[in-house]
Amino acid sequence: MSEATRVKNTGLRGVTVADSAISFIDGEKGVLIYRGYRIEDLADRSSFMETVYLLLFGTLPTGEHLEAFTRQVKDLRRVPGYVIDSMRHWPKSARPMDVLQACVPLLSMAEEHGDTMDRQVCLNRSIALIAQMPTLVAAWHRIRNDQAVLDPDPDLDHAGNFLWMLQGKKPDPATAKDLDVCLILHADHTFNASTFAAREVVSTRASLYAGVAAGLGALSGSLHGGANAKVMEMLLKLEHEPDIEGWVSAQLAGGERIMGMGHAIYKTGDPRAVYLKRMGQRLGAQTGGKWADISRKIEETALAIFAGLGKSTILPNVDFNSAPVYYLMGIPTDLMTPIFAISRVAGWCAHIIEEQFADVQGKPALYRPQAQYVGEYCGLMGCEYSPMSTRK
Repeated sequence: MSEATRVKNTGLRGVTVADSAISFIDGEKGVLIYRGYRIEDLADRSSFMETVYLLLFGTLPTGEHLEAFTRQVKDLRRVPGYVIDSMRHWPKSARPMDVLQACVPLLSMAEEHGDTMDRQVCLNRSIALIAQMPTLVAAWHRIRNDQAVLDPDPDLDHAGNFLWMLQGKKPDPATAKDLDVCLILHADHTFNASTFAAREVVSTRASLYAGVAAGLGALSGSLHGGANAKVMEMLLKLEHEPDIEGWVSAQLAGGERIMGMGHAIYKTGDPRAVYLKRMGQRLGAQTGGKWADISRKIEETALAIFAGLGKSTILPNVDFNSAPVYYLMGIPTDLMTPIFAISRVAGWCAHIIEEQFADVQGKPALYRPQAQYVGEYCGLMGCEYSPMSTRK
């Protein structure tokens, strides 16, 4: 009889819970693919819109299909006026991820039949959410800073339009292209915490909006999407630190984390981090920023310490390198995770549709894992309820 595998209290590490045809990770070899295509090829040769099409429809588009799809996304960028009006009444101190999560149910209210389970309806809703997510993030940033909310620009691509709506000036093509590549790199990542949350929610036959809202909630955590903001907070803290190597050594000696180091799956390097590291170095050289140099010192010191401890699989992840890239683009620290959401909503929607319509699972199945009860137990008849007056 084979030995039972321990899966409790492990965060489901290494536990396969479903089939999927959307993306694949080989953590030992540092490989990430979307629908069979290596992330390196997509980052080098594709665009975010083409990648979104690939994730949603399972194949690369023809030129005609991509043109029509891009036009459809541009036409759907505006959000209902009542959403913007509502946002104007919210506390300006509200966290952007909380605002973004609150907006998704508001969008669902405009749907006459929000719980309809029809593939084309769900696809149309997915495309609309992908189009509107940048508008929501940019609108909130401008509202909280007492600035006018800007209309989308149909002449700009997805990344460039977001930068325009956020900053109020047309971005230079190189920066827009860099952000477009960042969106490709973040678009999907198999059963990560937010994707699993989204799929688990819609397995109850909840709507696509409910699934995306759940994904946003999971992404907001500092151990998931919120890690990039924590990385930038660390870098800003070290801006005037004369001994970065000593700071890293003291952190690790005290049992503290170095944000952006390590990954639950990748053991030989995160392929997305490679692109973002090069991008950060280039942007740093162009702007004279010090963040690439600070990041390099943190990385080199931490890796040397980890290697000495026999922990050579702890390497920089995508958050470690994306934080300085976004900062050098002029993006505020607390908007770094919402930008992650602007990209990852494409993957969430693809997974939600796959889950709702059982594209590879045979039939839909409600997620219902079990827990081992370790609390009080007084036998089959249960504990005896005692009146409050007799309790000690």
